Amino acid sequence: MTKLSKKDKIQIYYLWKNQHYSSNQISRLYGINASHLGYLIALIDRHGLAVLNRHYQPYSNDFKRQVIQEILLEGKSSVRVALEYALPSAGMVRNWLRSYRENGYTVVTKQRGRKPHVRQNSRGTKATGSSTKKGKQILTRAELETAYTQRIRKKIRCLSGRTNRTRKTGKAEEITQAVTQLRRELKVSLTFILAAINSGTDLPHLSRSDYYYTLKKVDKDDKNEALMARIRVLFKEHCARYGYRRITLQLKREGLIVNHKKVKRLMTIMGLQALHNRKKNRYSSYQGTIGKIKENQIKSDFHASKPDQKWYADITEFNLRGQKTYLSALLDGCTQEVIAHSISQHPNLEHTMTMMKRATSAHPQTNELIFHTDQGWQYQHSYFQKWLSTHGMIQSMSRKGKSTDNGLIESFFGTLKREMFQGFQQDFDNITALNQAIHQYINYYNTKRIKGKLKGRTPMEHRAFVLKQAQ
Repeated sequence: MTKLSKKDKIQIYYLWKNQHYSSNQISRLYGINASHLGYLIALIDRHGLAVLNRHYQPYSNDFKRQVIQEILLEGKSSVRVALEYALPSAGMVRNWLRSYRENGYTVVTKQRGRKPHVRQNSRGTKATGSSTKKGKQILTRAELETAYTQRIRKKIRCLSGRTNRTRKTGKAEEITQAVTQLRRELKVSLTFILAAINSGTDLPHLSRSDYYYTLKKVDKDDKNEALMARIRVLFKEHCARYGYRRITLQLKREGLIVNHKKVKRLMTIMGLQALHNRKKNRYSSYQGTIGKIKENQIKSDFHASKPDQKWYADITEFNLRGQKTYLSALLDGCTQEVIAHSISQHPNLEHTMTMMKRATSAHPQTNELIFHTDQGWQYQHSYFQKWLSTHGMIQSMSRKGKSTDNGLIESFFGTLKREMFQGFQQDFDNITALNQAIHQYINYYNTKRIKGKLKGRTPMEHRAFVLKQAQ
């Protein structure tokens, strides 16, 4: 888990307090456990930011005994007690309680500082300080090696199981780091540790050459600290919406020439993973043939050589805890920008016409423009088709039941929901807040979100580029 500075904790608190990010988003961005995050927020909420100024302090046995008694006798939870006493973490209380039970329900003060030096006495036995402690068993070399072997296997077994559950990539790096740590702690040779690992049938085998190869690679990544820091900033800035390809494009825009494979590897090491596709319920406005069905003029050739040559429109539904809102959006085939959009609680004809009037107001040159949609009832309506004809547009429709025929706008809706709605519903108190977030995302999509298909430009930048090339 990432160690947080005071500045990080304050920033996390205000991100959550101002509802800029959800708890899950903050946990991913800062690499902290959700329970630790919840305790930190509750701690600051209760005691204020001044609680972060407190330095480490030793706690007396009487204080620990009082805390433990409140849990055992009064039935309070460890989190509640930790918050009442403004302790840095609830885990501290749980550790006290476990130690109390393990030591026969007695509070034991943990000895601080170095352990006494162990030396050989004249009789050939080990002595601690001036004399051997009474009744303490002295381990032989064979017993010590057995204990070390068990400890090594236990550490690698736990590490191997955890990496298998999370991700296979990075497994060799983590095991190599664990071996290096064991060498320092146990003061044993690499040969001894590798023999202990490789003799276990349930453990991943590691050769000496693989160890040094991986160690060298890990050391090499240490030289990429500045690049990794910039990647982490970009990932947070775009709320986990950028994967390694788009991160690479953004780095190149900033003058950093780096291979996309390297960015992918570094993001894997840092545990940065972009948002995935989630299953979504698709709204359908098809109600059968109620008007004229137009011929498909696009035939899956979505690209346009210049702006305002091909437009794509559709309607999608957002369901927020039983309340629904509808987004009607229009996309340009050349720049892939959202030309116009409209949000309404009812997907009626007025909803669609509001979007169209906004589009033609901003882009009046619509003669010979191909307007492509699915066979939704709004687009079959006689008034709508007459309005298109009046503005010189050529209407085109997808085949019945073929959503791929309108794939460009469908792809946009999928991206929009994946990056700002699905999995983030708890961020929106009501439909009004959701509508505002949709407006903000569309502005972000047009002006800030770069696209690989547009050569690393935003849709608005690509429009300016194409128009400049045409001059």
